[in-house]
Amino acid sequence: MRQFGADSRGEAKKLAWRSAGLQGEYHLWGDKNPGGKSAPLTAGHRTGELSAVPESCRIAVKAIPNAPRSALAGWVGDTLKVKVHAPALDGRANEALREFLAGELGIKTSAVSVLQGAKSRLKLVEVSGFSLAEARARLSAH
Repeated sequence: MRQFGADSRGEAKKLAWRSAGLQGEYHLWGDKNPGGKSAPLTAGHRTGELSAVPESCRIAVKAIPNAPRSALAGWVGDTLKVKVHAPALDGRANEALREFLAGELGIKTSAVSVLQGAKSRLKLVEVSGFSLAEARARLSAH
């Protein structure tokens, strides 16, 4: 990826970002700024519009593969315990976990991603569009 220097287009976008009252990180067309920070923007950023993405949260998950059916087994401290029907072969359990959590939260599968622990029972899962409190409340209600 190319990095932006102090060119006029980059400076104009930075100024627009800050004047819109948005704090912190930004990026332009998928590039990183000189500080190395970036933040995802919605599809409108390709047309020059600036908009922030919905919040996301990260949830520690203990996955139990080869269960008779996929189900929530409850919270153990800050870790969500999930029984997954799929076996732990070739990432099938991870994909089943993503699909199951997305179904429980009522969101698209693409909004759930496994950040860490692809080959472990302990995983770190990111859920886009929810705060931690909202996700925990929805997952506790089932």
